[in-house]
Amino acid sequence: MIKKAFIFCSILWAANSMMTGQTATVKPLTIGEVRTFKSKTLNEDRTLNIYLPQGFDKSKSYPVIYLLDGSMNEDFIHVSGLVQFFNEMYSMPETIVIGIANVDRKRDFTFHTDIKDLQKDYPTTGHSDKFISFLEKELKPYIESQFKTTDKYIFGQSLGGLVATEILLKKPEMFDNYFIISPSLWWDDESLLKQAGQLLSKSQDTKKFVYVSVGKGEHPVMVKDAEEWFNVLKKSNKKNWTVEYKMMETDNHATILHRSLYEGLVKMFPYQEPK
Repeated sequence: MIKKAFIFCSILWAANSMMTGQTATVKPLTIGEVRTFKSKTLNEDRTLNIYLPQGFDKSKSYPVIYLLDGSMNEDFIHVSGLVQFFNEMYSMPETIVIGIANVDRKRDFTFHTDIKDLQKDYPTTGHSDKFISFLEKELKPYIESQFKTTDKYIFGQSLGGLVATEILLKKPEMFDNYFIISPSLWWDDESLLKQAGQLLSKSQDTKKFVYVSVGKGEHPVMVKDAEEWFNVLKKSNKKNWTVEYKMMETDNHATILHRSLYEGLVKMFPYQEPK
């Protein structure tokens, strides 16, 4: 018995010696850049998490996705992975992702409301106008000064979907492609939704892709508002707008984003068999 124990210990010691004798080279895994951008409009520093395609070439032009809720602990990493997958497996061109890290999303993604309960629950609310101005007059010009760009996308969910809808209705020229997931159109007693038809009638009919989705497991008001928003978009009769809607049958408000973005990107970039 003692002999067997000695042999077993000798084998463990030999294996440990072999492992400790091995060496490895360690270096950072880099998929892009983190930049700190000083906003005069918002009077604060904003963090930008930037995904760059593999083999990124400064001399080439790329589409750009502006990702709301783009912090590292929010949606930046998994959305960047989704984009990389579509670059590899679908017809989507290599694309830059600009993840806009949040400071106060309730402040940035909501417009003014006089509803007292909302003011109480969202004490910093009502400054989407400043955030939209930051995007339009500071961030987009900065990105376009740093990279050669083509199509512009905005991805937004929940309150991010609310501000993306506000941009589409009030400043549609800011982006070419709008991915609006589970938009919080209930905000301010659905006032933006009620104005949508009138605001759309003033929009130019220039080429645009608009994708709206909601989860079947979400609050009934969210589902109703998303469907109504899609119907308003269809009735606007924009000949150069491609408008898509997707009810995510197995998703709720917490689970919808990744799968829904996948479905929306498939509509833009359907799978093609390699030649």
